[in-house]
Amino acid sequence: MSTFNLANVTPQRVAYMFPHAAGERIRKHLPNVLQALDAAGLGDRDMVIMALATIAAETAGFEPISEFKSRFNTAPGGEPFALYDNRRSLGNTAPGDGARFKGRGFVQLTGRDNYRRIGQKIGVDLVSDPERANEPKTAAKILAAFLASRETKIRAALKKGDLAAARKLVNGGSHGLDRFQQAFKTGANMLPAA
Repeated sequence: MSTFNLANVTPQRVAYMFPHAAGERIRKHLPNVLQALDAAGLGDRDMVIMALATIAAETAGFEPISEFKSRFNTAPGGEPFALYDNRRSLGNTAPGDGARFKGRGFVQLTGRDNYRRIGQKIGVDLVSDPERANEPKTAAKILAAFLASRETKIRAALKKGDLAAARKLVNGGSHGLDRFQQAFKTGANMLPAA
């Protein structure tokens, strides 16, 4: 890895990756994100750009948010997020789990299992208090821990230049792929290697 300097990851440079985000949000949240990535051993150029592009795909406005109701999580006329209820792949085991463990934060952490697993890694009980996933410092730690849990595969995808595969490792599909690719390419141009 090159000698990447996190001090070069300035709000001004990052703003090019987030054309729809207010500058004050970037200035407010970027230090938390960079600190969490560095603490998780992900402070190198590839993983910083990966993290920022993930935020661009998940929460375009560069702030932790809760998932919105959509056709992917709510049946027509159904309870919000009920399509996530009883989804074993998410670790949801009961009615109401879908809404309780909907996507939150910078990475849109979703499902009881992810809330439990990532919460344990960062030392926060997210199962008892899922809303904490939207607290800025906690959301930054969740992002870093989530990426660290898939680090080897993400690095392999990035090394091949396969941004779609890198995105799928985070999202499980291709949601936000266009935003992710655009932000990643912009970040690669804006953030110097040394």
